[in-house]
Amino acid sequence: MDALTLHRLQFAFTITYHYLFPQLTMGLALLIVILKTMYLRNGSERYNIASRFWAKIFGISFVFGVVTGIPMEFQFGTNWARFSSFAGGVIGQTLAMEGTFAFFLESAFLGLFLYGEKKLGRIGHWIAALMVFIGSWLSGYFIIATNAWMQFPVAYSVAENGAVHVSDFWGLLFNPWAFWQYLHNMGGALLTGAFAMAAVGAFYLLRDHASTYGRLYLRLGLVAAFSASVWQLFPTGDQHGQLLAKHQPVTLAAMEGHFRTETGAGIAIVGQPNVETMTLDNPLHVPGMLSFLTYRRWEAEVRGLDAFPRDTWPDNIALLYYCYHIMVGLGTMFIAVTSIAMLQLVRKKLESSRWLLWILMLSFPFPFIANTAGWLTAELGRQPWLAYGLLRTSEGSSLNVSSGNTLFSLLGFMGMYTVISILFVLLVWKEISAREETHG
Repeated sequence: MDALTLHRLQFAFTITYHYLFPQLTMGLALLIVILKTMYLRNGSERYNIASRFWAKIFGISFVFGVVTGIPMEFQFGTNWARFSSFAGGVIGQTLAMEGTFAFFLESAFLGLFLYGEKKLGRIGHWIAALMVFIGSWLSGYFIIATNAWMQFPVAYSVAENGAVHVSDFWGLLFNPWAFWQYLHNMGGALLTGAFAMAAVGAFYLLRDHASTYGRLYLRLGLVAAFSASVWQLFPTGDQHGQLLAKHQPVTLAAMEGHFRTETGAGIAIVGQPNVETMTLDNPLHVPGMLSFLTYRRWEAEVRGLDAFPRDTWPDNIALLYYCYHIMVGLGTMFIAVTSIAMLQLVRKKLESSRWLLWILMLSFPFPFIANTAGWLTAELGRQPWLAYGLLRTSEGSSLNVSSGNTLFSLLGFMGMYTVISILFVLLVWKEISAREETHG
């Protein structure tokens, strides 16, 4: 395996693993603020106890997110030196702001929230929770702004040495691609946090322990999960698709397994992309739907991969196609499950529907999978570019780091992250499995 492939594989592995933690913390941050707000409004101590419990889960995830996030910064220099030399003058701005402003805001107020309740009082403690939420979601925005520039480069100028620099700071920060990408990403994070909360609530109710908090977690988590599921479909998913159709049509074609240009193009529900024959094997289509979703006209022409030069195609069309369809399939499942559960909640039959509680409890891993599939779709779809239309992936890697060096560090990360995973599960399980006194 060549060095470039291993560079890509290592970065993909480490960043995919790292993002398991921030998506949970960003999702829980909003839910903790809601719990603290409910406590301020009616004074019921159970909301405050609940917020403290979830703050512990947040804190555990935050620590592991920090530990796994540090290697990401170093890899820009070690594995992707040419990309850093080319684009460091642009992406360095947003990455620095994420660390200097958002991360320190989040971490400082997290310490106050976890350990300063008695000193801060009710209002001060609520403000601390709000600042943690703002810090975590602001951190997410700066990271998204960085990735958005790689997807849709704006507000830059090219220096004499070929490197790019920021020509318009606010243009970089408010890249139109970043707006919908950020809203879609944060909806995914909320989905992860909400399903985790609902799963814990269902677990408590199924075990008939901590039932007061089980009901609270189930209801709040379910309402948030239902809202986030719909939000992911429309407007954020729809609008992000519009951006792809306009600025990355070749990516859209590959995601959909749409090989040949046609009018009234159907959307593939299932099928297997065959790049050699330029066909989708065993397809199940909804006629005209791709044309309608893309251009709002049933008979609109949708360009296929045959309309673009092969050297601009994503380099792993099959994986891109499957990742996209996994994301969409799971998103559809989330809407279905939460809609049924919301109906039972309104009918006051949710707690007695043990079969549905089991489904909600066992569903908690799937938002992690859906978010991972979504990010893989975005990154695989951008290929063969690191900065879309400006720098190819093959031109951005470090030339002085051999395949052996990268394989050695990749195996080291895999071993280390296996240990970290076991530790994380044990710590979270310790908090969740404790009985009523955990919430006291």
